[in-house]
Formats: sequence, structure tokens, C-alpha cells
Amino acid sequence: MKKLLIATMTGALLLSGCATKESAPNPFFEEYTTQYGVPPFDEFKIEHYMPALLAAIEQHQKEIDAIVTNEEPPTFQNTIEALDYSGKLLEKVHLLAENLYLVNSNDLLDEFIEKANPLMSEHNDNIYMNDQLFERIKLLNDNKTSLNLSSEQERLLEKYYKRFLRSGINLEPDRKERLREINKQLSDLSFQFSQNVKKETDSYQKVVEDETELAGLPESVRQAAAEEAKAAGLEGKWIFTTKKPSFIPVLQYGENRELRKELLLAYANRGDNNNENDNKEIIKKIINLRIEKSNMLNYETYSDFVLEDRMAKTPQIVNDFLQSLWVPSLAKAKSEAAELQKMMTAEGKNEKLEAWDWWFYTEKIRKEQYDLDEEELRPYFKMENVRKGAFDLSNKLWGLNFKKLEGMPIYHPEVEVFEVTDANGAHIGILYTDYYPRNGKKGGAWMHNFSNQYIEDGKNIRPVIINAGNFTPPTSDTPSLLSMDEVLTLFHELGHGLHGLFSQCTYPLLSGTNVSTDFVELPSQVMENWCFEPEVMKMYAFHYETGEVIPDHLIEKINASSTFNQGFIMTEFLAAALLDMKYHTLSTISDFDVTEFENNAMQEIGMIDEIITRYRSTYYSHIFDNGYASGYYSYKWSEVLDADAFQAFVEVGDIFDKEVAASFRHNVLEKGDTDDPMNLYVKFRGREPKPDALMKKRGIY
Repeated sequence: MKKLLIATMTGALLLSGCATKESAPNPFFEEYTTQYGVPPFDEFKIEHYMPALLAAIEQHQKEIDAIVTNEEPPTFQNTIEALDYSGKLLEKVHLLAENLYLVNSNDLLDEFIEKANPLMSEHNDNIYMNDQLFERIKLLNDNKTSLNLSSEQERLLEKYYKRFLRSGINLEPDRKERLREINKQLSDLSFQFSQNVKKETDSYQKVVEDETELAGLPESVRQAAAEEAKAAGLEGKWIFTTKKPSFIPVLQYGENRELRKELLLAYANRGDNNNENDNKEIIKKIINLRIEKSNMLNYETYSDFVLEDRMAKTPQIVNDFLQSLWVPSLAKAKSEAAELQKMMTAEGKNEKLEAWDWWFYTEKIRKEQYDLDEEELRPYFKMENVRKGAFDLSNKLWGLNFKKLEGMPIYHPEVEVFEVTDANGAHIGILYTDYYPRNGKKGGAWMHNFSNQYIEDGKNIRPVIINAGNFTPPTSDTPSLLSMDEVLTLFHELGHGLHGLFSQCTYPLLSGTNVSTDFVELPSQVMENWCFEPEVMKMYAFHYETGEVIPDHLIEKINASSTFNQGFIMTEFLAAALLDMKYHTLSTISDFDVTEFENNAMQEIGMIDEIITRYRSTYYSHIFDNGYASGYYSYKWSEVLDADAFQAFVEVGDIFDKEVAASFRHNVLEKGDTDDPMNLYVKFRGREPKPDALMKKRGIY
């Protein structure tokens, strides 16, 4: 069955031009000989991918078969370790293809991913529905107390045992076949969803021909829009897109209300335009398939299935947590809305405050109350300086050094590469940074791996990490000058990167950021706490033209306004988290209308019209494409942890305290998923986190 599927797919791909001649060298089949073992990007051609994937699946299956047919009694080494160290070629192909799909895709790579996903889904099911393999694992799990395992080995055995159970190993044969089909369909639908969001984002352009429509916009914003137009062959005009560096400044500063409205609604309606890229039917299919899958596995809802393996454990705990934040946050947002409406009225505007007005009047009030204009800060936030500041902070806390490497393989000219070394000069890993938007690149910001950390045969394999973003790009006249939010995001993603780089785990499944979603955001979000501390800002905030360090009065304004607009920020986020939970606590398959469902969900929680949820359903990639289904709450859950964790530094009177930093590194950053997340946190902090730290930090109460 397996070989027949592969042969069929190979034939289809030969017809589509994705296969290669047998004689052509394939770099996937060779060990990387580049410095530090990074991928030799320029050697890979699209025709290499599918033959490598098919060979990798076949090779991995042979490795699994060897475990199953081993005539010796199962041991941890010949079963669990053998399983965890298997599939290296497959991981090599998967990680390269997935990363390039996210950062630098094209039609041919999209085609490969679309065809690869069902193959990967089937191969995954072949492993986790293998009864003979599970028999060996179950025997070990039933007798684990006599195996003399280390705590990390116990954790690995437990993870695999549960993974098989959660993959349907105990289902009847006909139910297993149905689950296979569900998994395949979900894989296909998630890919279609992501493609539609990408196409909607890349295709939208607002062309402005009359400069009077740009009233209020800073010169830097106008210049970027003019260069966008010039690149599109429309010199003398201005182009705005639904990529955040393009449209957010218009919302903040544009006096043209209709332009603000058009851009915000274009962004908010991605995937909801009743065209070939519409995501509503895809969402309905995904939700109903997830319900069917969870019910088949004896879970009432998909949330029950997902959360069983997370810190939060149950939907009730998550919903109670979100509601405890929602009520005071919504009250705060309503008071903010009233203040904005008051300003509009005072200006003689006989109009109701709308979502496209919020950012504009917020900036006016920020200026009025705090004498702070975000555009005044940008000259001090040159990307290279901010990145160096994040690197310098890592050095101050943990002694890390970041050396820029020239002549390294890269997949795009904007990419830069750094070697990360420890205080003693030991090699920690490689970090790629890729910060600017472009067509073919996914929106948002993220960290990923080109290769993971693990230890095998006494050798510590060090990781290759990427930090990607969509920050304000440089123009012909100015370097990349970041917004405050982009500064935070850069620090945030480096936190994820450090989690991967610091990893000191033996087994691939447990290493680095392979932890539950409601714990994985702790290392990233804790880095944000240092971002606007005065001592840290003076490490990176230098005027890009004069070299002047940011003056104290601007730092004071930033900190004085740190809790400004937090009702809006919390409410738009929490509304999205509650929408996620609303979808994934459905227990019955139904023919629901996505628009009606979302509207009803917002009405139920009392969402105010003046705020649009951070993610509307049709572009909510976190939950329909990125593995955060029933998990978007994780950011706030982890924010409770990070606010409490940073207090450990505050309490000793030194935010750079090396002893506290070393404890965080040893007990959290190095440990991956080798222990229960709360156990790791308690080992660092000496107690469980105090939840009130978050709301105090946000100024909600």
C-alpha cells in the first residue's frame, strides 16, 4: 500500500515537472559540508524536493520496520531511542521546505508543499497506527518502574506512549481508516487556508494618485508608499498594502478617514471576499473534521483533546482564565472608547467612533497626554541597533556573543547570519535573521529551526535557528526604522531563538521549543520586559543620523505611557482567544455559517463595535494553520509566567542579575520538554506564578 502510493505520486509529479532525472545530483542525499552545517541554499532546486521526500519517507519506514521486527525483547534503547533518532533525512527535507515556504515561497514550492502534505500525513499515521510498534512501547510503559530510566528518558517514553494513544492506536480498523482520511483532509485544508491568506495579502494594493489624500502621513511613510508604487511601474503615485508596515501608519496618522477605513477593512476582510480565496467553507470543514476526530478519540470537544496535553489541562480552566482577564479589560476599553469619542466630538466631528478611527485618535491622545509621538521615536530604533541591543542584553545576562558571518549560504539577500557562542567561546548555534516583508513571505513574525539540537553518540548537535518578521523595511533614503511594537517583536522572537539555542536535551522530541504552546511563549515574552527599561534602551536606541543616545525625557515618556491603550490591546487579543475557544468547544458537527458564528461569539462576550478582534476567522492562521487551535490563550497564559519571572530580577534589585539569569537558563531555557512545564518554572522561581502580575503590568487594575 505504501509503495503503491509513492509510485502513484511519483508518476503524477513527473507529469507536473517536479521530478528529476536519476542522474541529477540531489543535495538532500549528501551531508551538508557547509560551515556549521547550514543548508547550502543555492544548491537546492525545486526538482530535488519530491524525490528526496519520497526517499526519506521510504528510508524512515525501513527504520521503523527494523524496530518492529527486532527479535530482541523491547528495551528503551532498541525501541524508544531508536524511534526518536529515526527519520533524519525526512526531517532535513521537511525543515528546509517548510522554512522556505514560510519565508520565500513561489508557485513551484507551493505546489510541492501541497503534494507533500498528504504524503507526510499518511506517513505519520503509518507510524502512530502501527500496532506492532505500539505493543513494544506499551510493554515498556507498563514496566517502566523496572527500567531504571533517567527522568528525561521517563518523559520521552511517556510522550511517545500518549502520542500513540492520541493518534488512535486503539481504534477499530475501520475507525483508523476514517481517522487517516480526516488527518489527510485537515492537512489539505490547512494548506488551502494558508494559501488563501497569502494570496489575499499579496494581491491587495491601494493606489493613491492624489497627494492630498496622504494628509497627516509622515514623510517616511509617503516615501515607502512611493517606492512601492515605483517598483510596480506606477512612478509618481503611492501604493499601500495590507502588510502591517504599510497600513498601520495610515491608521495612526492618516487624516483621510476613508483611506483609513478602506485599508483596515481590506486587512480585516482577507479570506472573506466571496472569491476564489474565500476561507469560510474551509473553516467550517476544518472545525467539523476536528469535532469528528475528537469524538472518535472519546473527547467531547477538540479543546478537550488539545488541552489534555497542555499546562491548562481543560477548556473550563482556559475559559475561566480568559474571562478573568476579559471583564476588566473590556471595562477599560470602554472607558478608552469614551475618551476617544470625546476628542472626536470636541473637534466638531459629528460622527461615531469606528474601528478605523481608534488608532488615529489614540495617537492624538498619546500626544496630548504624554507628549509622545511614536514617529518621534523611530529615528532611535534603527533595526540593526535594536538587534544589537537584544544581542547585548543576551550577553549581559548570559555572556552570549553574536558574530556576524560573511559569505554564508543564504536564501535571500536580506538575510543575515550570526554565530552564537557562549561566554567561554563554545559554539552555541547559528542564527539567521530575516526581518522584512515581501511577496511569497508569510505575514507576522516567528522563530523556526533549520536543524534541531540533540545529543547522539556523545555528540551535541547544535541548532540552526531563524528569526523572521515583517518589519518596516528600509527605503532608498533611510534605514529600517522600527515602531515600538516592532522593537518588542524583535526582542520577543530572539527569546524564542534563545530557547532553541540554549537547548541541552538528549532527545530530539524533547529539545528546544518542542514544548506545550502555553509554555513556549514564556522565553519569548520575558525578553519583552527588558525592552524599554532605561538601561537597556541606552544600549541600542541611537539616532540613526546623529548617533545621539535616546534622551531621558523620551524614555520617561515611553515608560509613563506604558499602560496607555491597554484596554484596546487586551480586548482585541482576548476576543480572538475567546473566539478560538468558542470554535473548539463545539461538540456536534453542524452546517454553521462562519460569519454568523463569529458575530454571535463577539456579541456573547459583549465586544464593542469600535474594536475589531485581532484575528477574524478567515485569516486566523494561528488556529487554522499554525497548530495553535484551542491554544491562542497561550500568549496570555505565558504572559502571567513572564511577568512573574521578570519580578525575580526586580526583587533582587538588579534586572541583569547573573545568578537569576543563570537559574532561568538552567531550569527553563536549556530543558526543553524534559519535565512538566510547571515543575520547570517552580524550580526556577521557587513557587508557582502569581497571576495578578500580568494585570498590574498592563495597568488594567
